[in-house]
Amino acid sequence: MDFYYLPLSAPCRSVLMTAKALGIELNKKTLNLFEGEHLKPEFLKINPQHTIPTLVDNGFSLWESRAIMVYLVEKYGKQDDPLYPSCPKKRAVINQRLYFDIGTLYQRFANYFYPQFKEKKPADPEQLKKLEEAFEFLNTFLSESKYAAGDNLTLADLALLASVSTFEAVNVDFSKYEHLTKWYALVKETAPGADENWTGALEMKTLIPK
Repeated sequence: MDFYYLPLSAPCRSVLMTAKALGIELNKKTLNLFEGEHLKPEFLKINPQHTIPTLVDNGFSLWESRAIMVYLVEKYGKQDDPLYPSCPKKRAVINQRLYFDIGTLYQRFANYFYPQFKEKKPADPEQLKKLEEAFEFLNTFLSESKYAAGDNLTLADLALLASVSTFEAVNVDFSKYEHLTKWYALVKETAPGADENWTGALEMKTLIPK
């Protein structure tokens, strides 16, 4: 499988960890968005939305990280795989956490940091407040169970780990959130591919103005 990605991207790293957990070897193809490689005609044929991560599995193209994660488990995982179990209620909680990650947690990271390194704008304290609110939500979720969506590691943990490790890499302090801190210590030591995830997160740090 060809996997188009950038190591610094949290969504890309969540897919890398999913593949690692499933024992899947990806043919990694770095796509440098800063140099416009995602706009080349050959990539637009694969993904007209020209985003990463993008997976090509025997001619089948798929993008959006959480969709890729689910696809990998459903196609290559075990029956009733604990990463994304078949129980509708368990899946619903995992899905909620995945959607929270993309729509709230990581989105607020982007709203706060992207203008700083893309447009050289000063940090917006109002956006920081919204990011801290997202931490409070996540801290509440994590007070209810050992992992993000129950008592076992799931896709929710891998997606959230990719985001939260990025926060740590760029020196966002979330130490006051007890349950978040406890969960993070657990998953960054036990999640498959956590080391590669951290290496990629540190690349994001180079983009943030000091």
